[in-house]
Amino acid sequence: MKREVVAPGDSGLAVWKTFVIFCLFPVDAVYLRVKKLTMDIKAYLDEHAERINRPSFIENDPVRFPRRYKYLQDIETVSFLVATIAWGKRAVILRDAERMLAKMGESPYDYVMNEGYRSLGTANVHRTFFEHNLAYMLRGFRHFYSLYVSMDDYMASCEVKTPQRLVEALRKSAAEANRNQNDIRCYSADLGNSALKRVNLALRWLVRNDGIVDLGVWKSMTPDMLFIPLDVHVGNTAREIGLLTRKINDWKAVEELTDRLRVYNREDPVLYDFALFGIGVEKNK
Repeated sequence: MKREVVAPGDSGLAVWKTFVIFCLFPVDAVYLRVKKLTMDIKAYLDEHAERINRPSFIENDPVRFPRRYKYLQDIETVSFLVATIAWGKRAVILRDAERMLAKMGESPYDYVMNEGYRSLGTANVHRTFFEHNLAYMLRGFRHFYSLYVSMDDYMASCEVKTPQRLVEALRKSAAEANRNQNDIRCYSADLGNSALKRVNLALRWLVRNDGIVDLGVWKSMTPDMLFIPLDVHVGNTAREIGLLTRKINDWKAVEELTDRLRVYNREDPVLYDFALFGIGVEKNK
């Protein structure tokens, strides 16, 4: 039997409880109760984030792959490739990422710039992602790196530093390197509505810099600029504990959830990606 996930000391959704508080108590009492509820949820999130955001988490998570490399361009290349296939069962993701990177030798960046992808065929890489999708993406990377020293360097040149801006640039480079063809297996076709889970996950690895799990190698962005990598599991967990009301996992849901998490940690809201993961795991025990 699965256990219901609620904040400690609460018996229902935080949003519903807030509504009841406003109906039953005077304004001063409402303020105090809402403040306590906010503090309770923050303590709940902090507890789970601290439990998961530890070095022991690395070995069984896709973040272990970019951590193998020393040079920025290798780290960027691997972060975005691995994040692209980071969906489904974790054991399968780890297995397939290992096989994918084995094709590229010691330096995935050198593999890209030396056009090693020319030897790729049509074999499966991960679920619905195949070698021809991988080659498409790598051709785009090569074109991008012919224009910019790094992805971090590109973002440093942008006045507006958003996930959409980066995906626009990567998608444009990929199309130019692939006879103006687009591949939705690599990049979303709808940047206005997509949750952009994969790019937000890669950005978490590259930007968060607490020195524990994430690498924090980028200088162009700071953790307060990040958005939550929203997938089905994170969305469901966030709704169950009253952090998210929107039913669809789209960009509006990403903004809603990230804004809510900023209430609890303005400088590093995506820290709570670890918390939501941990709560979800506990729920399914």
